Amino acid sequence: MPFAAFDLHKKEVEAVILSDLGDLTHRERFPTTREALVDFAKRKLTPDTQLALEATTNTWPVVEILRPFVQSITVSNPMKTRAIAEAKIKTDKVDALILANLLRLNYLPAVWCPDPQTQSMRRNSTERTMLVNDRTRVKNRIHSILHQRLITAPDPDLFSAKSKIWLAQLEIDPEGRQSLDRHLRMLASIESEIEPITKTIAIHAWHDPRIKLLMTLPGVDFTVAESLLGAIGDISRFPSAKQAASYLGLTPSTYQSGNQSYHGRITKQGSSHARFMMVEAAQTASRHPGPLGHFFNKLKKKKGRNPAIVALAHKLVVIAWHMLKNNEPYRYAIPSTLYAKFSRLRIQASGEKRKGGYAKGSKRPATYGSGLRSKGVPGLATFYQREDLPPNLALPPGELAMLAARGLDDLPSRVQQHKRVPKK
Repeated sequence: MPFAAFDLHKKEVEAVILSDLGDLTHRERFPTTREALVDFAKRKLTPDTQLALEATTNTWPVVEILRPFVQSITVSNPMKTRAIAEAKIKTDKVDALILANLLRLNYLPAVWCPDPQTQSMRRNSTERTMLVNDRTRVKNRIHSILHQRLITAPDPDLFSAKSKIWLAQLEIDPEGRQSLDRHLRMLASIESEIEPITKTIAIHAWHDPRIKLLMTLPGVDFTVAESLLGAIGDISRFPSAKQAASYLGLTPSTYQSGNQSYHGRITKQGSSHARFMMVEAAQTASRHPGPLGHFFNKLKKKKGRNPAIVALAHKLVVIAWHMLKNNEPYRYAIPSTLYAKFSRLRIQASGEKRKGGYAKGSKRPATYGSGLRSKGVPGLATFYQREDLPPNLALPPGELAMLAARGLDDLPSRVQQHKRVPKK
């Protein structure tokens, strides 16, 4: 059984092939193009070949090209291939040879190979985040142009439709006018690119029950849920919730020797994009009037805001793992918040707006005829049933005791009540 290894680069590939006894049978360097990869596979690879390569920018397209030509492909985590990372003599030839030998001896630390749908989710969510970051940079530059000239905008929201008209008509010095017009054009261009990719993510989220399930978690919108699910992939590959949080680098680093153990900052391993999105979700979840908000406020008094936010992001991932594993939505979600999140998703994905008004035969509310507009928000169980989400299970005694200890024993009944809330 031959063992092959590729040291991948953007322009070239260093390839080696070893026999089952470890003898070097072939070495070749060729361009990183589809044609060259297929040509090498037809000439040198056989159906019983085992292939190894490291995870990098172009790994997954190469894997898809070579998969039909070999028996198996092992993708290695370069952060864990210490024989390569810490070598005193490091060249492409040496790297490829070490990869092949580690594969032959079954010592190669492999990574999980995502399916095409998961890869698409990762690409779309990452690209949207990059565009949003570009938009933020342009907005900051526009703020800077006004600050340099001591100009205060009449509207607190500088980028509302009304404020954009004001910016376009603002009379300032010629240099500032040119710079402002340039940045407004850049902002319009970026926003026009954000809209279609957001719609693509929304359409996928609308038809994926796992994303709808994650959206019941406080702070998690469909864009955050897409990022988290894209990073985690198949939930069954994590035996525990702690391993899922560790995969995203949200667990403290640990150094233990003898009777002493030290815990430091989080490891920051895994997907930095998914970790960033979960920290952003924690900023919103910190205001939740339930166990999550109580957990944050208690930890904030002891550790400060930033450590508490990171700890809350860790807890969100742990809860998300349990929700996906048990196929159960969040038990303490606020119905009015869910109503708004799912309405935004429905409008983004399908353009459908549900008709309002009062049901036939229903009693008029107290605000009828006062000019104050309101809308009905169903209880949590009714909302989950309407959105085809699994029902909540009965709360175990330990969870009821936890709510009582935090002064939240009335929360399960409050979230089940039908309410009318004012329209904005």
